[in-house]
This record gives sequence, structure tokens and C-alpha cells, in this order.
Amino acid sequence: MSHLVQLAAEGAENPLIPPIPELVIGLIAFVIVFGFLAKKLLPNINKVLEQRREAIEGGIEKAEAAQTEAQSVLEQYRAQLAEARHEAARLRQEAQEQGAELIAEMRAEGQRQREEIVTAGHAQIAADRKVAAATLRQDVGRLATELAGKLVGESLADSARQSRVIDRFLDELEEKAEATR
Repeated sequence: MSHLVQLAAEGAENPLIPPIPELVIGLIAFVIVFGFLAKKLLPNINKVLEQRREAIEGGIEKAEAAQTEAQSVLEQYRAQLAEARHEAARLRQEAQEQGAELIAEMRAEGQRQREEIVTAGHAQIAADRKVAAATLRQDVGRLATELAGKLVGESLADSARQSRVIDRFLDELEEKAEATR
């Protein structure tokens, strides 16, 4: 302890406070280094920071513009898709209507052809009936004439007489047929 008392009595310097010449030299060196850094290094740092800020802001603006453009294109595609769907539905509806119309036309044509065939069939049947009736009348007349000739014992070759006999015979047959109905 005496050593401490002796140092305090000598007026020794405080270890926390540096000597004045060192403080002045340190302050001058600090000002020189700070001035150098402020003149040379700080503008480059600010320049790089400004470039990065501009790049980031430009990137954000480009991204926003791209997003806006993408949204616009998406809306256009959606509108085109909706229009295409509407057009497809319209075409499908038209095709269904045309199909139904075609089916109706084909049915009408089929009905008309069927009617023509039935009418032609009825006409053919009527014509065949007339031909068959005439052939039958001739055959029946010939047979009746031969039978009458055999019964009477003389030839009934006279055609006028033959026609009257045939007609009378056939009329009697028709009357009997109508009476049995």
C-alpha cells in the first residue's frame, strides 16, 4: 500500500486519460483517415447503394408491369375462352337444330315415299284386280259357253249371243254373292 500512496503522492498520471500529445496525434490521424474515407470510399459506397436501390426499384416496377400485363393477358384469354365456349355452345345448338330439322325432313320424305308406295300399290292392286276380273270373266264366259253348248246340244258360236249369255251368267253370280254377304 505504501507503493500506491507513493504513486498518488507523486501525482502520477491517470491511466484512463492519455497524454495530450498522443491525444492530438490520434485526433489528427483520425481526421485524416475519416477525410480519406469520406472523399474516396463514401462516394463509391453511396454510388453502389444508389445502383442497388435503383435496380431494386426498377425490378419492382418491372415486376409490377409484368404482373399487370400478365393480368391483362389472362383477362383476354378468359374472355376469348368464354367467347369460344359460347360459340361452341351456339354451334352445338345449331347442329342439334339442323339435326332435328333433317330428321323431320327425312321423316316427312319417308312418309311421302310410303304414301306414294301405298298409293302405287293400291293402284297396282286395282289394275291387277281389273285384269284378273277381265281374265276371269273371259274364262268363265268361255267355260259357260262350252257348258251351255253341251247342255243345249248346239254350238253357241255367235259372239253377240255369247256375250249376252256370259253377262247374264256373271250378273247372276254377283247377285248370289251379294245376297250371301
